Amino acid sequence: MAEKKLLLLSTGGTIASAVSDEGLVPKESGEDLLKRVSNLPYDIDVKDILQLDSSNIQPEEWRKIAEKIYEYRNDYDGIVLSHGTDTMAYTASMLSFMLQNIEIPVVLTGSQVPINVVLSDAPDNLRLAFAAAATCKPGIYLAFDRKIMLGCRSVKVRTINFDAFESVNIPPVARVTSDGIVFNKDVQIHKCNKKCVLNTKINPHVAMIKLFPGFDPYLLEAMVDNGCRGIVIEGYGLGGMNYIRRNIVGAIGKLIKKDIPVVASSQCLYERSDLTKYEVGRLALLEGAISARDMTSESAITKLMWALGQGMDVHEVAQFFDTDVVGEVTIEDEK
Repeated sequence: MAEKKLLLLSTGGTIASAVSDEGLVPKESGEDLLKRVSNLPYDIDVKDILQLDSSNIQPEEWRKIAEKIYEYRNDYDGIVLSHGTDTMAYTASMLSFMLQNIEIPVVLTGSQVPINVVLSDAPDNLRLAFAAAATCKPGIYLAFDRKIMLGCRSVKVRTINFDAFESVNIPPVARVTSDGIVFNKDVQIHKCNKKCVLNTKINPHVAMIKLFPGFDPYLLEAMVDNGCRGIVIEGYGLGGMNYIRRNIVGAIGKLIKKDIPVVASSQCLYERSDLTKYEVGRLALLEGAISARDMTSESAITKLMWALGQGMDVHEVAQFFDTDVVGEVTIEDEK
């Protein structure tokens, strides 16, 4: 069997960082990373596209990354994207929407410790990412600490532990055991039944609010008055929002009437939001709030940006959130 031809796109991050007077700064190139991972059974090319701490990766960088993946996708069997961990889940989710129906596996990875440190987790994560890029079905993935996760379901949950990422509300696509990569047959990957079309049109003028007791609903209107075009609200429990004294529910109704979509998710990391169960959720639903169901916050905010970038109005956004586009949401949870 011919060896797989893979591409490493490097963007900086902790994995490529070195100590400086200002702290850890991305300095290593993609070739430097590859030199520290020996005996890989693949034909690997390397291209450096960014050299940034991922805290500085924003919509402009998302577009550039997506454009490069789209440009090179037909030349390789798979692509690995090295990336800082802090915003990697956001990038993975956004790439899932920008590159729907991608024909090859694209695997994001990084590390908690720079690759030039003796006990770094970077070499193992890179090996896993290359193996995933060579064996996974087409799609956007995140590989970390012996787990391969769907990109739009990945969340960073730890700051220093090597087990930094988890697959939320669905199991990992695969795990590494003594038998190698073992795929989970229960995780369904969207089939590539259409041609991949690059679509980087997004509207980043959105906000994500974590509700807390005493939050002033007038702040929502103030954000809209200053250019915000959509809001994700992380409500309590199943997505509940208060309406006594500080009427969040009423504020949502006003925003919906102004064609500002409001997506209701849960502050809880696991399981779904369900606006139908309690009065505080039903009232928000009646005002037009859009349920995020079991989506991650990273996926909800990037999906909202992408939807608004397509020029969708509030009703079209609601329909879009009622659709499982890339595996980001479980629709059948709500009947």
